[in-house]
Amino acid sequence: MSIIDSGHYGDDVARRTKRLWTDDEKRSICFQTAAPGVSVAQVARRYAVNANLIFKWLRDPRYAPDRAALPSPAMEPRFLPVEIVAEAKAPVAVPAADNHIEIELAGGHRMRISGSYDPEALARLIRGLTA
Repeated sequence: MSIIDSGHYGDDVARRTKRLWTDDEKRSICFQTAAPGVSVAQVARRYAVNANLIFKWLRDPRYAPDRAALPSPAMEPRFLPVEIVAEAKAPVAVPAADNHIEIELAGGHRMRISGSYDPEALARLIRGLTA
């Protein structure tokens, strides 16, 4: 008796369902592989898809991330260099020199920032340190 004749085809074999991905889902998954420090294998595990399928999508210009639209390393968030010095004085911002700022915080801490900085990020940092 053959498998077809038995009428039991598939009883002993695990049934697989084919996942159909929309074009938008494929683009989203491919875009995630372009993030710094992220591997195709990590993204594949996240979506329970074979990494080779993602590599296939990446070769297709419809789904491959547009490299011009990706954030450049210069746009990535960076930490500001901060030095905390213990001194008991009230919070006061004092210009230390060109391209330098020194901020004395309550509790005797002093921050020295050199080079260019994002004023909004600095304000959030100060609020976080003094909260």
